[in-house]
Amino acid sequence: MMHDHRQKGKGFFVNRTLPGFRLTLGITLIYLSVMLLIPLAACLWKVTQLGPAAFWAAVWTSRARSAYFLTFSASFISAAVTSLLGLLIAWVLVRYEWPGKRVVDSLVDLPLALPTAVAGLAYSALYVQNGWFGRFLVPLGIHGTYSRLGIVLVLIFIGLPFAVRAVQPVLESMEADAEEAATLLGASRWQTFWRVILPTLKPALITGFALSFARAIGEYGSVVFVSSNKQGETEIAPMLIVSKLEQNSYAEATAIALVLLAMSFGMLALINVLERRSRRHYA
Repeated sequence: MMHDHRQKGKGFFVNRTLPGFRLTLGITLIYLSVMLLIPLAACLWKVTQLGPAAFWAAVWTSRARSAYFLTFSASFISAAVTSLLGLLIAWVLVRYEWPGKRVVDSLVDLPLALPTAVAGLAYSALYVQNGWFGRFLVPLGIHGTYSRLGIVLVLIFIGLPFAVRAVQPVLESMEADAEEAATLLGASRWQTFWRVILPTLKPALITGFALSFARAIGEYGSVVFVSSNKQGETEIAPMLIVSKLEQNSYAEATAIALVLLAMSFGMLALINVLERRSRRHYA
């Protein structure tokens, strides 16, 4: 009886921890409606001005397909590289003590505060033929500006904080007992990392990948400075949308934006499913 009473009391406490449920729920729904649902509905209404044939003709041209492919391939590659770099940086920040650690930890968040246009300008200045890096790389055939490589580089820059901050708290909360037990049982450092540490970090790595990938898909400000915007080669989907807007083709621009949005939702849904499965598997 005492156990039941405590459980009921616990439930009573949990249900009423935050007062004003109806008020807070109403504010939440209004916020989501104004900031998300109404703009999406407006996009759908704008697209209805196009018939099915015109819609398909707008969103599935060779130019649009090339832009979709470049957008998602560059975002995927940059997110994969960012995940590896984020793991390495988070590991160094958490597991070691060294001079200047706090400064480096603060610099990780710099891409979040820095305007993306500034990042694009900086990268374009560094990798042009007479830039600090370009003067050595361009003679080797490595072009960091006006190329797909330049797009990937700036996407890595803007996505890095998401990967680091997703992994860092998990590393900080990990206990050393499992690693010590693995070492006492004769496991090497690589075996300990692969079989003890990495399974715990896997959900956080997937989260960091998803955040970096989502951020990269919609990036425009930095890419415009390192891309030649050449149709079929270095034109990403956001740049195609802006181009349509400049031509006053608002319905076509909205249609391409909706296709990009649908693809993004599909990719993020798949990543979230993988993340949940990973959490259940290692729980």
